Amino acid sequence: MLVRALIMAMALSSALLLSGCGGGGADSTVNNTTVSKGQALIDLKKAYDAGAISEREYEKQREKILDED
Repeated sequence: MLVRALIMAMALSSALLLSGCGGGGADSTVNNTTVSKGQALIDLKKAYDAGAISEREYEKQREKILDED
């Protein structure tokens, strides 16, 4: 009986410890994406050339990218 209680306690402890590992669902997903200035400028130019943004938007975003530290 004591052995069974000990096994159950160990199993419960393991389950509780493992439930904290890697937890979280879609709400806890963190995406960090770092893009170089060069890549950001290339992507911006592609968007402008494709007509996705106006010349005014292009220039505004270009200046913003170039001014970042």
